Amino acid sequence: MEPRNRLSRLAGRLEFLPERLRRLAVTQLVRRTVPFTGTACLAVEELTPARVTVFVENRRRVRNHIGGLHAAAMTLAAETCSGFVVGMNVPDSRLLLMKSLQVEFRKRCRGGLRATATLTPEQLEQVRTSEKGEVDVAVSATDAGGDEPIRCRMVWAWVPRQRD
Repeated sequence: MEPRNRLSRLAGRLEFLPERLRRLAVTQLVRRTVPFTGTACLAVEELTPARVTVFVENRRRVRNHIGGLHAAAMTLAAETCSGFVVGMNVPDSRLLLMKSLQVEFRKRCRGGLRATATLTPEQLEQVRTSEKGEVDVAVSATDAGGDEPIRCRMVWAWVPRQRD
């Protein structure tokens, strides 16, 4: 069963575009949804119901004092891809919330960082059908050298939206 929430419908409308233009359009969609992602210049490389990949280039505005990606920029990339992979599946009648995040900084990031979040089929079913719950999202983050500069654990929760 494909998700039918607002975010997945918007992303689905972009499927007709050639790959390069679709990536640009999806990045703009994400930046409009979460403006801070534009400030950090995050680029969305893949946006599907089961997998989201975000890239942050090592630019001056997101560097730390030693010339690598700032810890906050790396964390933002991981948080963004994990939130959007859950957001592609949670019904519009639910409110999505970050419950917890743990980031272990293992080594200096060389170049840009590519963060990919994935959901298992069981997690997809849970997010789509449970009225409220939480899911631990797997995030893989690699730098230009193929190393894993950070390890992440992102837990997202959802609850019924309050009716005003």
